Amino acid sequence: MQTLGIIPSRFASTRFPGKPLVEINGKTMIQRVYLQACKAKMLSKVIIATDDERIYNHVQSFGGQVIMTNHNHQSGTDRCAEVAMFFQDMEAIVNIQGDEPFINPQQIDLVVQQLKQNTTINIATLAKKITKSAQLFSPNIVKVVFNKDNIAQYFSRSPIPFLRNVKKEDWLNEGIFYKHIGLYGYRIETLLEIAKLPVSILEKAESLEQLRWLENGYKIGIGLTDIETIGIDTPKDLEQASSSLDF
Repeated sequence: MQTLGIIPSRFASTRFPGKPLVEINGKTMIQRVYLQACKAKMLSKVIIATDDERIYNHVQSFGGQVIMTNHNHQSGTDRCAEVAMFFQDMEAIVNIQGDEPFINPQQIDLVVQQLKQNTTINIATLAKKITKSAQLFSPNIVKVVFNKDNIAQYFSRSPIPFLRNVKKEDWLNEGIFYKHIGLYGYRIETLLEIAKLPVSILEKAESLEQLRWLENGYKIGIGLTDIETIGIDTPKDLEQASSSLDF
């Protein structure tokens, strides 16, 4: 399956301006994401999509492939769709988060494998079992429930499912919960379609764009992983990640 990996990268960030260019042990964040993505066996090509000349020039300086995109995009999905227009010979697109410098290439391959093996799904993503209460009850950690065929039923910032008549401190002992890992694989025709959809009611309520896709009938396959992901949203996140990993 011909698959293009796209890494959307913006300079602007409310909590961490300029984070794609921050250095982590001698390499910038965006360079580390790119190098990790290039290790994935199932990607035919990797491209960084940005709207900022500083990022564009930096990527060129280390030999990465980069495309300048419109600065008006509301999401990484929209930015990926613009780039995909130039690569319609590809069968699938993987949207790789630009703020996960420690992303494991095996997770990227797992997303592509889902699209390759299950022709009934339109989109593929990942989930990991939650083992800590702090993750379960944090609105910053997106939860997902899926059916017996590993097709997503709903994503939420709230703990789902709700355990009736169980004390919250016992939820992890009495139920099974999964956090969503924001790595997406799309069939290219699906990506071009969903980028044109208007914001939906559930998406607006939870601020989760994947709910727009569910509301419009797209099937999202869930691959299970045991590998933890580390997203960098703040300088504190970066400090903690850098001190705990020899990378």
